[in-house]
Amino acid sequence: MSASAATLTTRPAWQALAAHHEAIRDVHLRELFAADPERGTRMTASGASLFLDYSKHRATPETIALLVALARECGLVERRMAMFSGEKINITEHRAVLHTALRAPREATITVDGVNVVPLVHEVLDRMRAFATAVRGGAWKGFTGSRIRNIVNIGIGGSDLGPAMAYRALAHFAQRDLTVRFVSNVDATDFAEATRDLDPAQTLFIVSSKTFTTIETMTNAAVARDWIIGALGDPRAVARHFVAVSTNEHAVREFGIDPANMFGFWDWVGGRYSMDSAIGLSTMIAIGPDSFGEMLGGMRTMDGHFRDAPLEQNLPVLHALLGIWYTDFFGTQSAAVLPYDQYLARLPAYLQQLIMESNGKSVTLSGARVRYATSPVIWGEPGTNGQHSFHQLLHQGTPLVPVDFIGFMHSLNPMGAQHDLLMANLLAQAAALAFGKTAAEVRAEGTPEALVPHRVFEGNRPSSVILAGLLTPATLGALIALYEHSVFTQGVIWDIDSFDQWGVELGKTLATRIAADLAPSADTAPAHDSSTNALISRYRAARG
Repeated sequence: MSASAATLTTRPAWQALAAHHEAIRDVHLRELFAADPERGTRMTASGASLFLDYSKHRATPETIALLVALARECGLVERRMAMFSGEKINITEHRAVLHTALRAPREATITVDGVNVVPLVHEVLDRMRAFATAVRGGAWKGFTGSRIRNIVNIGIGGSDLGPAMAYRALAHFAQRDLTVRFVSNVDATDFAEATRDLDPAQTLFIVSSKTFTTIETMTNAAVARDWIIGALGDPRAVARHFVAVSTNEHAVREFGIDPANMFGFWDWVGGRYSMDSAIGLSTMIAIGPDSFGEMLGGMRTMDGHFRDAPLEQNLPVLHALLGIWYTDFFGTQSAAVLPYDQYLARLPAYLQQLIMESNGKSVTLSGARVRYATSPVIWGEPGTNGQHSFHQLLHQGTPLVPVDFIGFMHSLNPMGAQHDLLMANLLAQAAALAFGKTAAEVRAEGTPEALVPHRVFEGNRPSSVILAGLLTPATLGALIALYEHSVFTQGVIWDIDSFDQWGVELGKTLATRIAADLAPSADTAPAHDSSTNALISRYRAARG
C-alpha cells in the first residue's frame, strides 16, 4: 500500500535522517577520511562486474544504515518482488513493469495476466536474430537487388535515445561496413543530414513506434518513404526498405510494410526501458546477435544482483539512496554523470530520459501532492572535455552537484599512455572535489594574498566512482540496469509512479492544435492565449 505525501517525511527513518543530517551536514570529507583510515576501502561495493566507491560522499556508515532503514520502511523489498513477479505496479496505466523479462533466460517463467511472457520475448529475439543475420550477411536485399549497407532508425524518446546511445557505446564491436544512423527530430534537418550521402537502394529504415502514431516518428517515416519511392520509382520498394518495431499491425500494413517484418513488444515495456527489446533492432544489426545477447546477459546479471544482494551492499540501492540523501536533505537540484570514455558520450542524454521522465513527478501513487523534492536535473559530458568547461562550477561554484564518475581499467583503443592519463584525470577530479585546497595550502605555494580567495577550493563536494574492467556489451548492460534499478528504488521511496509519463502529453496535444493554425491554408484567427496568438500571427506573416 502506498504512503501519502505526508507520511514519508514523518516516517521514523526519515526523521532520524533529518536529525542525522543536522549533525553531520557541515562535517568535511577531510575530517571523515582522517577519522577512518580504512574509509576508502570500507565504503565500497561490487556486483555484476561493476565496482562502486562511495567513500567520497558526505555520509558515514550510520548514514547508510539510516538510508537503508528508510528503504525498508518504504517497502522496497516488497515492491521489488512485485516488479519482478509481474504485478501491475504502474498504477495509472494498470500495467506490469517487466523490462527485466526482456533479458530473462529462455527457461524462466514470468506471468502477466496468466500468460508466461518469456517465450514471447524469446520468439521476438529469435526473429530479430534471424533478420539481423540476414542484413549483416547480405542475404536481405533491397528492391533493386542491392545489398543493404545503411541502417537508419527512425524513432524518438525511448525509441531513439537507447539505441543511439548503445550503438555509440558499442561502436567498437560494430560491423564497420554498415553505416548506422538515427533520426528523431521532426526538424527536417535531422533527416536531411542523416541521409544526405546515402544510396536509397542500399538503405533500410527501421520505424520504431509502439502505436505507429507518434507524430514526430511518423512524419519522418513518411518523408523516408517518399525518399525511397522517389529514388527507386516504385511503391513496392517500401516493403524491402522498411521494417517496423510496433504493435499496430493495421497501421504498419497501411504504411506499406509487410507485417512479417514487424517486430513487436508489449505494454509492460516502457519506452525508456526498451533498448533491450525489439527497439534495439538497430543495435543488434550493428553489433551482431551474439554481442546483443552479451548485453542482455550483463543486464540479467545486474537484475540478479539487485534482486538478491543485501541492501547494504546492493549497487542500485546504494546509488539511489545517496541520491535521495542529497536531493532531499542537502537540497541539491541536479546531478552530473561524467563517463571517462568517449564511447559513452550519449550516456548522459540517455539517462536524462530514464531518470527525469521516470521520477520527474509531483504527486504520489495516491494522487496527493508531494511535499519533498523528487528527481534532480541530470546532465553531463565525457571526461576530459567537461574539465575545460563546466568543472569550474563543480569545483568553485555555489551549487552543490553530486557526480557519478564512470571509468574503465582498460581501453578498447590503447595508445601509449593515453588511458593512464585519462584515468589519472578521473581520479584527480574525484579527489579534488572531495578534499579541495585550503587557504593555508594556497599560501604555502607562495600565492599573493590578494589571489588566495580565488585559488581556494572548498572541497567537500560528493562523488561516486563506478569502475569496470572494459566497456564490453555485458558491461554496458550491467551499467544500464544499475541505473534502471536505482530509478525504481528512488520511486519507491518517493512513493511515485516511475513508469508513466503523463507530463509529455499536454505539449503534444497543443502542438497538434497549433500546427493547424500554422498550415498555409489556415485563415482563421488563432484561439489561444495572447502570447501564443501573437507568435502565430508573427510566424504567419513571416511565412507569407
